[in-house]
Amino acid sequence: MLLDHVAIAGETLPEAVACVEDALGVSLQAGGQHDVFHTHNALLGLEDGVYLEAIAINPDAPDPQRPRWFDLDRFAGPARLTNWICQTDDITASLADLPASMGAPVALQRGDLRWRMAVPDSGILPFDGCAPALIQWDTPIHPANLLARSGVRLRRITVRHPQCEALWHMLASHLTDDRVAFETGRVGMSTVFDTPHGPRELTG
Repeated sequence: MLLDHVAIAGETLPEAVACVEDALGVSLQAGGQHDVFHTHNALLGLEDGVYLEAIAINPDAPDPQRPRWFDLDRFAGPARLTNWICQTDDITASLADLPASMGAPVALQRGDLRWRMAVPDSGILPFDGCAPALIQWDTPIHPANLLARSGVRLRRITVRHPQCEALWHMLASHLTDDRVAFETGRVGMSTVFDTPHGPRELTG
């Protein structure tokens, strides 16, 4: 599994977008709306085939018939980094080797993009949301390749949790991305980016 993208959540999408643009000094592109979970997003293409997603509940959509992904139903406070998402070529096989709490694949689409993401029934990923969501793209072109070049590169994401060793042990045989680091500490995560304006950070 490799890092696919990182998510910055906000109580509203403009708040999430402003959080990213103020921190990194670059502009996001319009994204779209998500069926099933009734959220919407804006996007930033990064180097090395990764992207950044600003996401929030879509106030113009009806309530979904299930908890929203990324624990967005309980999100409150300032916009911040909340999730990391890893790409797998076979989501069914990957989930078979992981705890059931990682979720089950949900088929999704936005425009011409189609993918499956593992979402727990509660909408809450293990380890207080510090475990990665798993995604399998079912379209030939990865969305990062459809986004404008921003000159921003993700250098490192650090995931912190009091049970960090257990989280790492769960992922050790699957995760092959050296941009991901783990630390024991208060629940949260942080990222370091190389930008046209120098190193910048986003935290959660």
